[in-house]
Amino acid sequence: MGRDLTALFDPGSVAVVGASDDPAKYGHAVASQALRAPGRRPVHLVNRRGGTVLGRTAAPSLAAIGEPVELVVISVPGAGFEAAVDDALACGARAIVGITAGFAEAGPEGLARQRAVAARVRAAGAVLVGPNCLGIADNTTELYLASDRFAPGGVALLSQSGNLALELQLRAAPHGLGFSRFVSLGNQADVTLVDLVEDCARHEATVAIAVYAEDFGDGRAFARAAAAAGKPVVLLSAGRGAASARSAQSHTGALTTSADVVAAACRDAGVELVHTPREMTVVLAALSAGPRTSGRRTAVFTDGGGHGAIAADAAEDAGLDVPELGARAQERLRAVLWEQSAVGNPVDLAGMGEQNPGSYADTVAELLAADEVDAVLMTGYFGGYAASDGGLGGGSAGGADGGSAGGPDHGPDGGSALAQGEQRAARAIAAHLAAAPKPLVVQSMYPRSPSCRILAAAGVPVFAATEDAARALAAMTARGAAGPPALPALPAPAAPLRDTGYHGVRALLDSAGVPFPPAREITDEAGLLAAAREFEGPYVLKALHLLHKSDAGGVALRLADADALLAAHRDMHARLGAPSYSVEAMADLTDGVELIVGVNRDPRFGPVAMVGLGGVLTETLRDVAFALAPVPARRAEELLRGLRTAALLTGVRGRPAVDVAAAAAVIERVTAVAAAHPEIAELEVNPLLVRPDGAVALDARAVLL
Repeated sequence: MGRDLTALFDPGSVAVVGASDDPAKYGHAVASQALRAPGRRPVHLVNRRGGTVLGRTAAPSLAAIGEPVELVVISVPGAGFEAAVDDALACGARAIVGITAGFAEAGPEGLARQRAVAARVRAAGAVLVGPNCLGIADNTTELYLASDRFAPGGVALLSQSGNLALELQLRAAPHGLGFSRFVSLGNQADVTLVDLVEDCARHEATVAIAVYAEDFGDGRAFARAAAAAGKPVVLLSAGRGAASARSAQSHTGALTTSADVVAAACRDAGVELVHTPREMTVVLAALSAGPRTSGRRTAVFTDGGGHGAIAADAAEDAGLDVPELGARAQERLRAVLWEQSAVGNPVDLAGMGEQNPGSYADTVAELLAADEVDAVLMTGYFGGYAASDGGLGGGSAGGADGGSAGGPDHGPDGGSALAQGEQRAARAIAAHLAAAPKPLVVQSMYPRSPSCRILAAAGVPVFAATEDAARALAAMTARGAAGPPALPALPAPAAPLRDTGYHGVRALLDSAGVPFPPAREITDEAGLLAAAREFEGPYVLKALHLLHKSDAGGVALRLADADALLAAHRDMHARLGAPSYSVEAMADLTDGVELIVGVNRDPRFGPVAMVGLGGVLTETLRDVAFALAPVPARRAEELLRGLRTAALLTGVRGRPAVDVAAAAAVIERVTAVAAAHPEIAELEVNPLLVRPDGAVALDARAVLL
């Protein structure tokens, strides 16, 4: 059970401290909004000069109100903020919204003031949003304490930017989207993003949660809250491309950026990660409409080859599959289309739509009924026959690619018979969708046409841009029937690692069940010869305490016997003078693939795992995938099979498939070790050799915080 924020979203009474008649002051905007619903709860305006504000008597102080106030909004100059907070708490406030700026964002002194204020609020059993925020609103309780109006609806908007929130509501309006709540996060001195996600998850009127965040605070807690929300969470995040400020001392550290970490957390938590406000509204529109599925087999349907080809590319770019339809599905389509129609996928009416608009509905019905189709993307001219207010550019777009380019009944200004037929087709499409619910998204040159409005009213997302339609469909096929995500819990901390040397790290991983070839650390020739007697060759010799040993000439392979081992040691020591070396049994590299598994500890999200193609080309090929650690073996196998070079694992050019399950089991053990050792900044096994008969770690490295 999360924090009780009832006093924040549905208070019994409200006071605005700093209310003003001056339109240039934020206290004027908040007070104006607060008075929109005076019958819902008492609203008190406080101005230290008293008098009247917005035509109402203003109290000179909270104490002068003469009765308790449950929620207090404070919009006063920075020097008076602490005193205003104390006054609010003395008057029984259970929630405070701090508009005033000049705290953590202003430097160390401001941070200290902010922490002291938050401590006083928590000690009093109250909650604080902000400071340095732009207010809150809850349309379900008629609480209006922000400068802007938010159209009512089902989206809870949690944003660290006021202007972005304004843009999002402007972009949301054409899609028919509205907002259940708005919260400006501010500095999150007390109430955090995590608290708000958890509360919005419990809020019945909220069907989706939209987040713009620059600072996650506890990113792992955010991921857990989003995964447990039980409703879609869409994240727009800034600063994803900045690499960690800490100098990386391993391949894992060098390859892991903030963008990778945020993307991994979102994938694991089932959060839809978007990159622009436009993409956010597209995804929200999709998630607020129609059925969802975990399947990605998409049928692209058009009445013009050009639109079909572009939409197919856009669908695949969005991560959807556009496979050729099977013989049975093609046969059923041919039964309702004419001879020149294409039925393979993309499905192209080839001009039939302008002769018989009902062919759109007939085709959609067959595609929805096909077991091999999970989702449908309809693209192109539909809407043009009945368009009354234009589309792209506001005018006629001409003919469909695959049919005639003219004719008296072609185009948005064509005859009423086609217009009426198209609207009947739109209603039939809606009926087919209700009978066989699958994700259906439409891209139309005339998205505001009567026919497209019929589809939109039936819950079909309609877009003007092909890439928006494809992105929307991808969102509708992301989690769906796959069920809620399950984030692995962090294990209890283990005893701290003391020996960060190569053999100390090997011993730590070996105790967790990670297999290694036999090895011994040596400092002289006597130790080297003793190691040669301990296990059979061929041998490997490694100079220790070097990051890129191969590049420095610090690795010698396939040393057949003790004499070869001794000669290699003398040569290597003369060149490198390393303090110690490792003598190891040479692993059988036959039919093997070298992988990398590493864990980098992120300051916000904790341990983050990286798996991919390993060996000396790791940083060159950069074929890696990320997930929050620890990584269960099932998830590890998914990551490996999703690599660009995954074909190497299944066997290419006569090579046998390797034991991916064994590699996944090792990944689970390595990431579990890293997750249990919060003192480890970077832990890496590279390479992890996976062969047809198992997996073995050939090198390991750890870096402490």
